Amino acid sequence: MSAHDIILRPVITEKSTNLMDDKKYTFNVLLTATKTQVRDAVEEIFDVKVKKVNIMNVRGKDKRVGRYSGKTARTRKAIVTLTEDSNDIKIFKDDSNNKEENK
Repeated sequence: MSAHDIILRPVITEKSTNLMDDKKYTFNVLLTATKTQVRDAVEEIFDVKVKKVNIMNVRGKDKRVGRYSGKTARTRKAIVTLTEDSNDIKIFKDDSNNKEENK
């Protein structure tokens, strides 16, 4: 299993973006991924050093549309803490260079 199969996507919420200041990054990961697999995948993809990994299972929510009811898919989130000397992960595209070129 490759590293890109384990890390599905970053979680972009107000809380997760505030955690980025403390070098904590949140990702949706594969349901069967372990902490060690997540650590190795993040280190391989982003070329950083991981200090700690916290993983949580998110239950699916009950949803109803008219008379039909069901559940959303369950997910697994990982909060990855980087070491102090590690580089930051670039999740957002840096548009500051493009804005200066367009002027």
